[in-house]
Amino acid sequence: MSAEIVNLRQFRKKQTRLEKEKQAEQNRVAFGRTKAEKRLTKALNDKAAKTHEAGHIEPPKTDD
Repeated sequence: MSAEIVNLRQFRKKQTRLEKEKQAEQNRVAFGRTKAEKRLTKALNDKAAKTHEAGHIEPPKTDD
């Protein structure tokens, strides 16, 4: 029976590189949007908020 010999230092470095690459990919997805995409998202969110507020009915004020 022969087992594959593994250098633990190299193995740890490889694992660290893979973890950093995963984190980098997540950051690219989360923060890698262009300025135009960010503005478009903000505009759509503002429009949705205004539409939501437009349908809001305030209760009548009563004088005590």
